Amino acid sequence: MSKQKAAITAVAGFVPEDKLTNFDLEKMVETSDEWIYSRTGIRERRILKKGLGLSYMGEKAVSKLLEKSGTDPKEVDLIICATITGDYVFPDSANQIALKVGATNAFGFDISAACSGFLYALHTGSKFIETGTYKKVIIVGGDVMSSIIDYTDRTTCVIFGDGLGAVLLEAHDDYGIIDAELKADGSGVDFLVARAGGSRKPTSQETLDSREHLVYQNGGPVFKRAVQGMSSTVKEVMGRNGLTNDDVTWVVPHQANMRIINTVASQLDFPLEKVMNNIELLGNTTAGTLPLCINEYESQLRPGDKIILTAFGGGFTWGSIYLTWAYDGSLQS
Repeated sequence: MSKQKAAITAVAGFVPEDKLTNFDLEKMVETSDEWIYSRTGIRERRILKKGLGLSYMGEKAVSKLLEKSGTDPKEVDLIICATITGDYVFPDSANQIALKVGATNAFGFDISAACSGFLYALHTGSKFIETGTYKKVIIVGGDVMSSIIDYTDRTTCVIFGDGLGAVLLEAHDDYGIIDAELKADGSGVDFLVARAGGSRKPTSQETLDSREHLVYQNGGPVFKRAVQGMSSTVKEVMGRNGLTNDDVTWVVPHQANMRIINTVASQLDFPLEKVMNNIELLGNTTAGTLPLCINEYESQLRPGDKIILTAFGGGFTWGSIYLTWAYDGSLQS
């Protein structure tokens, strides 16, 4: 007897109204629209108004999710929130979102895995469904990257934006999450990190003056490891499940940089028509990129579609998940 699968039965997203375009950035740092677009594929990104916090975006997306799926918030058993920019150091943003949407019977927790956070959270949440522990689990992925970006550093400020997506997981006999390959390598701290603000180097006037609480990235090593990490784990899950490129309906890569997306697609020999992409108008929303991509492409998804999600993030963290789609997206989007 085959075990029940954890299937995505609804998806929703939220991005702030305010835009930060490449032309806006031209006035802030030494850069240009042509330079940014040619290197990243990004023309604009969304910025959340100060003081609202991650749970504001979470409330908006999860409320849409509940409405679309016809789910009573009191039926939700668990909310897992993937983020590195929660409202507070503690309590967890998952619990703030639960409070705001009226999910009074749910418990929740946050997962911090940077751009791979949604993958980690989705894999974790699927186990609660597969074991029959819970019936309705919400996975949230998103970040307010504008709160930790150095807008004097042109190597990072042109990449990141704010946004959040959410999915509902429920049991399904036929479709759902089939396999996952998740990885981590702590040596990545040297190349992609916020050096201050944690217990090792608490925020102080000195760290504020030196801007160490903001994102630092050494782009060259990150690029190489991102391409290798995403490509290798996609190949691993495909190989284990006997999948050919023709079998896969969609690849959903982390929206880090269009050059990375193109290189991964090339190494995997996937045509770009089968690779989801929304980086041009949203930038890199870190833990938000995968669910926001799925939300944008929802109307094109059909039951049984074979989908591979893949991501790479600071730390380093990376991995891939293989799932089959559970519903006709054109009927819900």
